[in-house]
Amino acid sequence: MPDTAPRPEAQAIPPTRPASRRTVFTGAILCILLASLDQNIVNTALPRMVSDLGGMAHLSWVVTAFMLSSTVTTPLYGKLSDTFGRRRLFLVAIVIFLAGSLLCGTSDSMGELILFRALQGLGAGGLLVLAQASIGDVVPPRERPRYQGLFTGTFALASVAGPLLGGIITSALSWRWVFYVNLPLGAVALLLIGFGLRTPPSGRRQPLDIAGTLLMAGFTATLLLFLAWGGTEFPWVSAISAGMAAVVLALFAAFLWRERRAEDPLIRLGLFRNPVFARGVGVSGMMTFAMLGSTVFLPLYFQLVLGMSPARAGMMMLPQVGCMVLSSVLGGRAASRLGRNKGFLLWGLGLEAVALAGLAGLSWFAAPPALFLIAMGALGLGMGMGMPNLTTAVQNAVAHKELGAATGAMTFVRSLGGAVGVAASGAILSARLAGPVDVEAMTRGGAAALAALTPEQHALLSEAYRTALTGCFSLSGVVMSAAFFLVMGLPEQTLRSSLEDRPAPTGA
Repeated sequence: MPDTAPRPEAQAIPPTRPASRRTVFTGAILCILLASLDQNIVNTALPRMVSDLGGMAHLSWVVTAFMLSSTVTTPLYGKLSDTFGRRRLFLVAIVIFLAGSLLCGTSDSMGELILFRALQGLGAGGLLVLAQASIGDVVPPRERPRYQGLFTGTFALASVAGPLLGGIITSALSWRWVFYVNLPLGAVALLLIGFGLRTPPSGRRQPLDIAGTLLMAGFTATLLLFLAWGGTEFPWVSAISAGMAAVVLALFAAFLWRERRAEDPLIRLGLFRNPVFARGVGVSGMMTFAMLGSTVFLPLYFQLVLGMSPARAGMMMLPQVGCMVLSSVLGGRAASRLGRNKGFLLWGLGLEAVALAGLAGLSWFAAPPALFLIAMGALGLGMGMGMPNLTTAVQNAVAHKELGAATGAMTFVRSLGGAVGVAASGAILSARLAGPVDVEAMTRGGAAALAALTPEQHALLSEAYRTALTGCFSLSGVVMSAAFFLVMGLPEQTLRSSLEDRPAPTGA
């Protein structure tokens, strides 16, 4: 396998005591929980926020501001942590996140809340990257799949618990406590990381690639806004859409030009000549594309086509989450015992592709809910096997001194993949739902609006959602199949049993 990363003599990194390892892991998993919850916990509290603060026209920015700032900062945290030490950057990220949470809870206007959500996102981007990278500092690659599996399980649980907790906290206390609840948990994480993590800085003090950072931030922000506004604020086929797409391409080209010439680039492009890293990062984006693009609109199908209540529609997603937690934990342990993980990646991605194809068929034939539960469980099993092993494969393929940059790049591409997947599915829905039924009103009204439809209108709506969801699942299935074939061509990796500052050897 060609490997362009520098190959110094292997340097053994001092082992971490088991007690310190447990301390770091507990702090890291708390940070994953906090960052994951805050991606969706506010959604159920948004109506109360508008009631107290006003500013209905800007409500979507409460979510968008967090998404923008957290995504943009992920590569920067990874790169800086390689230079200045993971512990220092991790503590900074936690403090920023907690400060943003406190200020969000004290907001007196919608403008303040949006600003402080952006600040909170600046910290959350670091929590997501550095939690995964820090495990790479204290756990050898061979043992890492079981830790990454627990991270994946935590993320899956947070995706379900977030909206539920948001509703409970808002009803019992106030929407402000959605943010205040982060403070005690974050304080514990701050202490655990502060006392448990000991990663010295690399000693390299090259100038920060400020120009590259600004270009990357501009490219990312423009792309995410383009995806968020396309089809809503302006048509996909319009002069504004074409102009934003041109800006995205120009900024991306300028970023690549800058990274080739920077003394110490934000993302070393030579890493992408390492096939394990390049394909792993690409596949991570394809996985989140397929996952979010396929499932984000499924609860609407259950409500508007099958007539379920919002609570029952949410319960339909539980098999995916439960199976994802189960396979991520068990699959991680099995990969650690074997010391190889390509087989788990192939089984996971293959199962996801089959499950997505099955969901496309089920939606096309308007199958009963019980069959959807089986397909959702299979999808969760595949995701649980694929995601943690993919993270381990990417980290195992690079030298330890570039661990943060590699993890940051993968997290960044995952975020972009999810945004593109949601936008693509939204475009399919918009194109196929055009008709005599006001689908937007049905979406807002849910089951109550559905009950007011005539039998003819109900049939039209069911047909529209049936064909639209079939298109979404089919697209996700094609993307996941392509990811499967990308992984199939990878060389088998042997997961290292010690922490060494060099990439892993590969074999057939």
